Amino acid sequence: MSSKYNIVSLIRKKRDGKVLTSNEISYIVEAYTKNEIEDYQASAFLMASFLNGLNADESAALTDSMLHSGIVVDLSSVSGKKVDKHSTGGVGDKLSLILAPVVASAGVPVPMISGRGLGHTGGTLDKLESIPGFTVDMDLDRYLDIITKHGLVLAGQTKEIAPADKKLYSLRDVTATVESIPLIAGSIMSKKLAEGIDALVLDVKYGSGAFMKELDDAIELAETLVSIGEKFNKKTVAYLTNMDQPLGFKIGNWLEVEECVEALQGDGPEDIMKLSNLLSGTMIWLGGRAENVEEGIRISEQQISGGYAFRKWIDIVEEQGGDSSVIKDLSKYPKAEYEFELHSKVEGYVSGMNSYEIGIASLELGAGRVSIEDKIDPMAGITLEKKVGDKITKGETILTGFTNKPAMIETVTEQLYGAVEISREKPEIKPLVTHVSDSEGTRAFEL
Repeated sequence: MSSKYNIVSLIRKKRDGKVLTSNEISYIVEAYTKNEIEDYQASAFLMASFLNGLNADESAALTDSMLHSGIVVDLSSVSGKKVDKHSTGGVGDKLSLILAPVVASAGVPVPMISGRGLGHTGGTLDKLESIPGFTVDMDLDRYLDIITKHGLVLAGQTKEIAPADKKLYSLRDVTATVESIPLIAGSIMSKKLAEGIDALVLDVKYGSGAFMKELDDAIELAETLVSIGEKFNKKTVAYLTNMDQPLGFKIGNWLEVEECVEALQGDGPEDIMKLSNLLSGTMIWLGGRAENVEEGIRISEQQISGGYAFRKWIDIVEEQGGDSSVIKDLSKYPKAEYEFELHSKVEGYVSGMNSYEIGIASLELGAGRVSIEDKIDPMAGITLEKKVGDKITKGETILTGFTNKPAMIETVTEQLYGAVEISREKPEIKPLVTHVSDSEGTRAFEL
């Protein structure tokens, strides 16, 4: 590593709104990863970047530096185009557990490295680990063995993959620099590119339950992610999806696994099936198994209706040590000790659901972590009985909560009442997918 750079000068340069070169950014990332600059200096760089932004070239350079801080997995021995999906996170978003086996069963390899829950949103790894025995921690040899055998692997980030991102993210989390579009994009793309993929589909969420509350911010993030992907010669497509109400009906780790099993058997909620087939169909198209997205969607539907996706799901659960008996018979899974219902106080229509508050309530019931030391309760969570637009009578159940923490029920009940709006008039239902962004730009979504 070159020592020709002075870290204070680079911090000053970014502080003053100037553009850093790729070599300067590479120096900062490499020096911090090797403990050659201090936390407070890296924090100053992050804050300067947060306040003044990073342009497209700087974002790509940051991604490249974090990507090459560790191993870039070589999947050339696995035949076919490797395609993955990433979601920016939302309440009830369990789609990875559906589309991964769908796409792999259609002949497109899916090397999926996922993360844990963050704030009010659940994590794919936490959902997978609610399956008894399921192992997400593995070394790279095991990772390669599984994807070679099944065309699919569901793993956590190893220490060899993008270590700079892991270190910088921990610093961002305690320096109020998480909500920066270039920093978010660099973090996402460095991990995804390190998987050895050829193409990527992104589900960028906005609304009350998303990290991006406004559509304009979500579009900016989508365009940044696509731009980085294209700079690395990876075909990248992003969909903008509405998270003003939870996705599906079930929120909480095992509850969401249940809903995934139902979807893989062709019996999932309408929004889950629609979005899963769209994302799966796009992955199948990018993987060269369909002429266009529309054909990819039809193939996705066929993989589910023919039982091929569910068989692939059983295969990967068993390969990664999970107990497939509870997948084949959901009633075998233990239930939370306490159950409570939220009843409507008036008659009308459900006109709004604050996804953020519902996500926080699920977390408080035990489905997420309040602190890093907390242990997740896989049985805890919430099942919605109604969604936005549904008619409801006085006294009818809006949702059901499940917990092993009875002391939280009263507090959470009040919180949930504040999260659900009921009006006399039936509300206008917003579309689930509003825009698509790719190398040709961003446009309204039509299919």
